[in-house]
Amino acid sequence: MSIATKYNPKETEEKWYSYWLEHKFFHSEPDEREPYTIVIPPPNVTGVLHMGHMLNNTIQDVLIRKARMQGKNACWVPGTDHASIATEAKVVTMLKEQGINKADLSREKFLEHAWEWKEKYGGIILEQLKKLGASCDWDRTRFTMEEDLSEAVIDCFIHLYKKGWIYRGYRMVNWDPLGKTSISDEEVIRKEVNQKLYYIKYFVTGSTDKYVTIATTRPETIMADAAVFVNPADERFKDLLGKKVSIPLIGREIEIMADEYVDMEFGTGCLKVTPAHDINDYELGIKYDLTPFLDILDDDGKLNEKAEILIGEDRFIARKKIAKMLEEAGNLEKVEDYKSQVGFSERTDAVIEPKVSLQWFVKMKELAQPALDSVVDGEVKLIPDKFINTYRHWMENVRDWNISRQLWWGQRIPAWYNPKDEWVVAKTREEAYEEFKKQANGTELSFSANDIRQDDDVMDTWFSSWLWPISVFDGFKNPDNPDINYYYPTNDLVTAPEILFFWVARMIMAGHEFRGEKPFSNVYLTGIVRDKIGRKMSKSLGNSPDPIGLIEQYGADGVRVGMLMSSPAGNDLMFDEAYCEQGRNFANKVWNAFRLVKGWEVDSNLENPNAQTIAWFESRFNEALTEIEHNFKQYRLSEALTASYKLVWDDFCSWYLEMVKPAYQQPVDAETKKATIQFFEQILRLLHPFMPFLTEELYHDELFGARTEKECCIVAQYPVIGSVNEELLKEAELIKTLVSEIRNVRNTRQISPKEALNLNINVQSGTDYSKWLNVISKLANISEVVFVTEKVAGAANFLVGKDEFFIPLAQNIDVDAEKERLTKELEYLEGFLKSVDAKLSNERFVQNAKADIVANERNKKAEAVSKIATIKESLAAL
Repeated sequence: MSIATKYNPKETEEKWYSYWLEHKFFHSEPDEREPYTIVIPPPNVTGVLHMGHMLNNTIQDVLIRKARMQGKNACWVPGTDHASIATEAKVVTMLKEQGINKADLSREKFLEHAWEWKEKYGGIILEQLKKLGASCDWDRTRFTMEEDLSEAVIDCFIHLYKKGWIYRGYRMVNWDPLGKTSISDEEVIRKEVNQKLYYIKYFVTGSTDKYVTIATTRPETIMADAAVFVNPADERFKDLLGKKVSIPLIGREIEIMADEYVDMEFGTGCLKVTPAHDINDYELGIKYDLTPFLDILDDDGKLNEKAEILIGEDRFIARKKIAKMLEEAGNLEKVEDYKSQVGFSERTDAVIEPKVSLQWFVKMKELAQPALDSVVDGEVKLIPDKFINTYRHWMENVRDWNISRQLWWGQRIPAWYNPKDEWVVAKTREEAYEEFKKQANGTELSFSANDIRQDDDVMDTWFSSWLWPISVFDGFKNPDNPDINYYYPTNDLVTAPEILFFWVARMIMAGHEFRGEKPFSNVYLTGIVRDKIGRKMSKSLGNSPDPIGLIEQYGADGVRVGMLMSSPAGNDLMFDEAYCEQGRNFANKVWNAFRLVKGWEVDSNLENPNAQTIAWFESRFNEALTEIEHNFKQYRLSEALTASYKLVWDDFCSWYLEMVKPAYQQPVDAETKKATIQFFEQILRLLHPFMPFLTEELYHDELFGARTEKECCIVAQYPVIGSVNEELLKEAELIKTLVSEIRNVRNTRQISPKEALNLNINVQSGTDYSKWLNVISKLANISEVVFVTEKVAGAANFLVGKDEFFIPLAQNIDVDAEKERLTKELEYLEGFLKSVDAKLSNERFVQNAKADIVANERNKKAEAVSKIATIKESLAAL
């Protein structure tokens, strides 16, 4: 094929992605090969691609493409999460825009609208992932609310209930007044908020001048107060213990009690306890049996009849009104500005309300232990391992999991109630009725199957996604099917640290509980994508670029390279669009290098003058590949890409091609071109996991010979590490340094690169420079090389290692200018030597630093001493 002068990412990406899909390169079926499996962290159906998705899915695609090229049966299972709270909120908003209120709809009608919304918008993010080049097995796409996966969730609930690990009870939960549902601790975002601290007088019963002052940020909850607590050691209040105070505005009396929980130094030393509206107060309420707990807020955060005043007012409006009423009543002592942490719903951004609610819970202690052992024992590796301690802390302090949500979109709790509100757990109405019959012990039931009703709540979305690695392979419906037996346990999971507990840990729990083994072997934890000044990217800050826009501007390969260049595992990525520009430039560099090689004409009569260079690059390629493979094994993908980048840009493009390319409009020998084409093909294979589109495009050029439709880079063999000639690599580095020094002489003396120079070499190291004369002559424009044993007068000189080099200068030397140049260089080297000596004379450094670091410093010293001696000799000769 003819190759364009400029790389066109858009055209290339569309062409090859369609081609890969058409020829089923992403699809996997069980066979005799070693499986390599990744399940995608299912993005919410409400979602669109953001920078976190870009990073996460680029990493997954690199891993899956490399495994595929290494001959493994690579299977990357995609899918989406039904996201109960977020999706229901989207559907409610959509209906409002149509003038429809959710409350006016039946559950069935609402779910019809929800499914319509999902079908219209739910696949957007998966289509966007295709733009990135994600090589998912799209034939295996799953959705957490599809029939089989929903049935798995129901079966899981029933299984745990029968084991006694699921129960129903009143507990304090995080309540989202906007979503009108409970949410988990992990879905609560803590934010520092500017508030007011209200100092309120509670008068002792029967007294008009004796009172206690209580500081609170929530005066709107005083009507639900159950007691006032002080510390038993607080002398200020000893005479008040057992007495009662009157709640301002409503006059209800509550007792003054003592508990060591109260901090004498905080606020006034008095604590109002409102068990229904604060988790710590709830614990005190349980401890001292302050029942019944008064819940004065409705599900939407408005005051109810139990509040006695301001009924129907929103909690925040009520706060302001009650503050004014307290002031008018003489109960408000003062108000202060105050900063504190407030919980917000991750899904709706509403301020969370602690609420005592009847919910379904999973006992976690028994489930957690195998999952804890799995990570601590190394059966499941967390990468980086710094997260193990966090994981251990979470798992050792695990709390029961509130799994019920007061929503309609989701898997419905399989609990059934008779007319007396007695309940059983069963999969269907018919099974539930039979369960009621069993409980009746032969007594005829007073109700029919039609009289029982199912629980209105649905299960927490995480209660479906914790089954993901099993359910995507139908491991519940058919626990011994070929897919689950072949692909499970999966290999790698790539996800974010913030869901380590409430997704990753729970998947490990589910794996042990339902399959008796881990769900995956390695968990690669990515960092947070931040902007270049360190702020987390978010819509509200307006600092997050549109990923699709980036792909359109820089190409998918450019963006992939840009994301990975600065994303070490577990550390945050400081994203700058300049990285994508660097990625695009890299793609253009490879493209232009290919155009150069493709343009070489071959003269079969020419002998190969580049044997040494070809041997060097083969060793250099294998050396780099060894480093790249090591980085991959350590999941250091950023370092693996950087090593690949340097190999291609520096060693191949900047050195190798310059060393072997023929003179302008001159032919090249056949052996050199053949070797270069082979190297280039290996480079394309090496780069493919990172840059799939560019590499596939070039791989099909006629330069590599004819390809069948299935002979694609995506399934070409990944490079295999060959032998490395260490001595040859050292020699090549000397030659590269020599060429750079000669170029430096030209620059400092303003000698044109077109002017040929002579070179005298005084060899002290034993290096055979004669094998490299072709390279030296070509890259440094040297017309003659003479080996000498003495210094050459009237020549520019420098050291490379132990060897001294002289360039006789045709023009007269400006002695003063040369003295000035050498003196400056001498001053620099003496300062450098002083700093190295300071390090080496520091006993702590020498004893504690790694041996190779100390050896490197000593080598630096020896080299500096040698150069200083040479410069002094040169100065003496002037």
